Amino acid sequence: MLRQLHSLPGLLAALFVVLLAVTGAILSLNPALERLATVLPAAGQISVAELTGKLAKRYPETEQIVRTPSGTLIVYFTRDGQVGADRVNPQTGETIGPYEPSSFSRWVKNLHRSLLLDTPGRAIAGITALLLVTLTISGVFLLATRMGGWRQLLQPVRGTLSQRLHIEFGRVVIIGLLLSALTGVYLSAITFELISEGIEAEPELPQQVSSGIPAATNTLAALKAMDLTQLRELVYPYPNDPDGMYSLTTEQGAGYIDQVSGEWLSYQEHDATHVFYEFIYMLHTGEGLWWLGIILGLFALAIPVMAVTGPLIWWKRHSSKPKFAANSAANTADTVILVGSESNSTWGFAKTLHDNLVQAGYRVHSAPMNQLASNYRSAQRLFILSATYGDGDAPASAKQFFQRLEKIHQQPTFATAVLGFGDRQYPQFCGFAKKVEETLSAKGWPQLLPLDRINRQSPQEFARWGNAVGKALGSELTLVHIPTRPKTTTLTLAERVDYGVDVQAPTAVLRFIASENNTEINLISRLFKRSGLPPFDAGDLVGIIPPGSQVPRFYSLASASKDGILEICVRQHPNGLCSNFLCTLPIGGNIEAFIQLNPDFRPASGKAPIVLISAGTGIGPLMGFIRHNWAHHPMYLYWGGRSPQSDFLYEPELNTYLKDKRLTELNAVFSRTNDRAYVQDKISLDGEKLRKLIKSDAQILVCGGRDMANSIMTALNDILAPLDISVVTLKVQGRYREDVY
Repeated sequence: MLRQLHSLPGLLAALFVVLLAVTGAILSLNPALERLATVLPAAGQISVAELTGKLAKRYPETEQIVRTPSGTLIVYFTRDGQVGADRVNPQTGETIGPYEPSSFSRWVKNLHRSLLLDTPGRAIAGITALLLVTLTISGVFLLATRMGGWRQLLQPVRGTLSQRLHIEFGRVVIIGLLLSALTGVYLSAITFELISEGIEAEPELPQQVSSGIPAATNTLAALKAMDLTQLRELVYPYPNDPDGMYSLTTEQGAGYIDQVSGEWLSYQEHDATHVFYEFIYMLHTGEGLWWLGIILGLFALAIPVMAVTGPLIWWKRHSSKPKFAANSAANTADTVILVGSESNSTWGFAKTLHDNLVQAGYRVHSAPMNQLASNYRSAQRLFILSATYGDGDAPASAKQFFQRLEKIHQQPTFATAVLGFGDRQYPQFCGFAKKVEETLSAKGWPQLLPLDRINRQSPQEFARWGNAVGKALGSELTLVHIPTRPKTTTLTLAERVDYGVDVQAPTAVLRFIASENNTEINLISRLFKRSGLPPFDAGDLVGIIPPGSQVPRFYSLASASKDGILEICVRQHPNGLCSNFLCTLPIGGNIEAFIQLNPDFRPASGKAPIVLISAGTGIGPLMGFIRHNWAHHPMYLYWGGRSPQSDFLYEPELNTYLKDKRLTELNAVFSRTNDRAYVQDKISLDGEKLRKLIKSDAQILVCGGRDMANSIMTALNDILAPLDISVVTLKVQGRYREDVY
């Protein structure tokens, strides 16, 4: 419901919101430009009476003096029968120049307020402002849910480029947009008299004035007591009118002044409603707060970006839900697949499972988890594939699942298997799928397979789960699902360093350059003196397509594109299709690869210490972080290998980095020596030192296998116990980051 509340107004109002945003950004410049061209006297420096005295010589037929919220002083006058208006210097009364409002600004203002359509346009503008309020509020709640709670709002964002741009821009400008939208709605309500502006209480019009010769304006007591900085408007009486009077409006109120005695004839303070109206008007326009106008204008410029990325996200989500062929009815199917998805990506995996089961001869019914039926008459097995939304919450297509499940009391005749999709970087990794599995188990539903989880939509992990499903069914089942594959780049192996043969762990550091065959890329690189590589940083991932397979394998990058090479560290596995291909690739050999950004796995900016922990090839991205540590931030590396003689990865480079202070301390341990130890053992031994580093706001980055990462987490939790915190606490603070596999 929340997503629909956000998406529908956005799609309906996108064009109008962009129009109001762009025109609002243009208008936001006016107060600042006006402020630059304005001379502002200090408070108490000059009175209204003094000003009128200085103006009397140059403008003997003054009709009106207006002071704008930005401080511009305008004199309206008659000269030789012609009406004119000048901007004047308030300190000297000298003419600055004619007052000529910009016709372009006036046109933009009308476009902003009424879309050049008068009353109907004002109504559309008001409704658009109201929709923008809905968009901003629903967007905040959606963001909090997506990020896993309000405390996670400022954490790094994952997703497609459109998603990242939409969220990053949104959370920067959300307060400004909400302020502009709310004040716009208020002013629109004033326009249509839905609420009061608070000006009904006009000062009482005097019935009698003093008789006699009008006094000079610079002698009038009321004007002498009025500071110029409080002036809004002074209207002069008609010449030679014995019943005339001055009309004076200030920031505090308005009234009439006797032209003979100079005393107040009547005065009415602005009521609280009008004061509030003027405050809101100032917030919306920036008039009187030019710096706020500039800020709101800059914020408004984010709206076109969000108006483009928002529909792109919606369209991708809408179009990504696949169509299922041979989708049997719920009551006739022997196999049921229920899907919990937020952005429809899980549906792609479900379709792969659906199609393979149909080809194997099963009658399959696939549907959202929200459509859980009270009974599946012919079902023999139930598969639940579900993502997790936010902090362990149900995704959109599974919001009603537990409500429907509670109404089912009979024991099913079919067995269940739950597969979760998520990201290990988040504390509630596959949290909703885990709740589903625990609930089904508590209700006593038979289990076909235990809960399994897929990290970052890994095709390899999904294929592995498919093998387990095939064994459980007694059928051969190969699940090959490839999310939309990016365009690949041809890279050429330029250098390799081999390790680990003596300890039966052949490992290679491979360095690639852009292929000579990439004509377009190389032409651009020659023109701009670039490497020809796609942009990436250390810690990002490269997806490599091995020959004979359509499933990419991902490796963490040990270099950045600015280094001129793409560097990875690969261990050769006996049955590893991609690792065998890479570790036997000759110099000059080519690969097809693409970059997958991984912005959450890299050191945060700042001077806090950095603790890097890995084992085996997990050292790759950590080497990239150390290599680029030219600012010499404190960096401590903990790494585990097998033998210092055979597989001490990057040993020469590490010694160099120790000497030039890019690496503060190296702690390497080996499991095939007399002092046999693993990296988690060294972590435990250095507990006191690490505790001090963590108290000094140190951040920790861990890269390597899941088992190693779990051991590191256990060791660190023991170290952190005296501080009354845990690794989960550090994760929430953004100080503990993992890239594990």
